[in-house]
Amino acid sequence: MPGDRCALNVLQNKRSGFTAEEDAHLDGAVPIPASSGNGDDLQQMIQAVVDNVCWQMSLDRKTTALKQLQGHMWRAAFAAGRMKAEFFEDVVPAVRKWREAGMKVYIYSSGSVEAQKLLFGHSTEGDILELVDGHFDTKIGHKVESESYRKIASSIGCSTNNILFLTDVTLEASAAEEADVHVAVVVRPGNAGLTDDEKTYYSLITSFSELYLPSSA
Repeated sequence: MPGDRCALNVLQNKRSGFTAEEDAHLDGAVPIPASSGNGDDLQQMIQAVVDNVCWQMSLDRKTTALKQLQGHMWRAAFAAGRMKAEFFEDVVPAVRKWREAGMKVYIYSSGSVEAQKLLFGHSTEGDILELVDGHFDTKIGHKVESESYRKIASSIGCSTNNILFLTDVTLEASAAEEADVHVAVVVRPGNAGLTDDEKTYYSLITSFSELYLPSSA
């Protein structure tokens, strides 16, 4: 099936990411076997891919190959009209206001750029890709590494001190701050809880409408 071939192509191209020595110590690690090239082991490989994906998802891993596979799956679902992305009701109005004030908005996610564009292109608000100036994923670096934020700043031609990063993960917030990026931690239903120290240290918001951003004009 095309979907099976797609999964195999994505994950076989990234086998080293799933079977690296650094993964060997992880409980339940499932290696993906190399293809023999004759197609006889197709079902075995498909099952190994399924098991590997389930294992990675159980650990909430953010590997690039996994996110690429998820992006391919989303593309099929969005194209078939089976899915639409939902945003908190304050998000789109706030982003429109920022854009009108001359701000630029970029997305940095562990989800692939393809997946990001699918979400913003097939939302309950319609196609809102026009609200986003650019997309970044883990190809530029992991979100818990400060160098990733420096690379993004360089890529968009902006000083890190002129960037505000919104996140719900304090490890990401800490990495961004190390790069001299301003941070606000977004508190939403279903997010991981924060410690008392984190609540005291970080600027917290529960809605994008709570942010006041000066015009860039």
